Amino acid sequence: MSNLISVILVMVCVVQRSNVSEALRFEVASGATKCISEEIKHDAMTVGKYKVISPIDGHPVPDNHRITARVTSPRGNHYHYKDVVESGIFAFTAAETGDYMTCFWAPYNNPPSKILIDFEWKTGIDARDWYNVARKGQIDLVDVELRKLYDSVKSIHEEMFYLREREEEMQLLNKSTKSKMATFSLVSIILVLSVAALQLWHLKSYFERKKLL
Repeated sequence: MSNLISVILVMVCVVQRSNVSEALRFEVASGATKCISEEIKHDAMTVGKYKVISPIDGHPVPDNHRITARVTSPRGNHYHYKDVVESGIFAFTAAETGDYMTCFWAPYNNPPSKILIDFEWKTGIDARDWYNVARKGQIDLVDVELRKLYDSVKSIHEEMFYLREREEEMQLLNKSTKSKMATFSLVSIILVLSVAALQLWHLKSYFERKKLL
């Protein structure tokens, strides 16, 4: 029993560490586009925040440093779009499994410049605002930790089913590939034997015409 609890705790720690999302800071050159992808499972919640850093500390972001942001699904559906902004927030529940793309476009500037952007993207358990959950529900920190632990175990359960489905898909793909290879090999053998028989028939006909046989 103690070994089972230890395994569950280790898996919870792994899931929590895998869900942790650190803020990114990167530069986008004038007229260029920077895209970041995140693999999100079906029905998983995701939250993103981005903000342009002013090139001069203590001063507002200049107009020529405003960006265009867009979030798209694996099938190209738009989940978020903002034009000429200095910051933004998006949040949605994924309708499909796959790689979601967040792209930032910087306008052309003369002279050329680089725009510094802070970006944070959280998915799954980490996307939930536990502080507001505790404050709105008027619950203590122990209950919050228990809820986080419950969601972690639930996430592990869903991840196991997801991996099992992927394994079944891979097995079906392997069976299909083996079946196609067997069919291709059989067709190749039949084709080779047919060509060999045709060559023998042609040689036999040639020798008979030449009265060599």
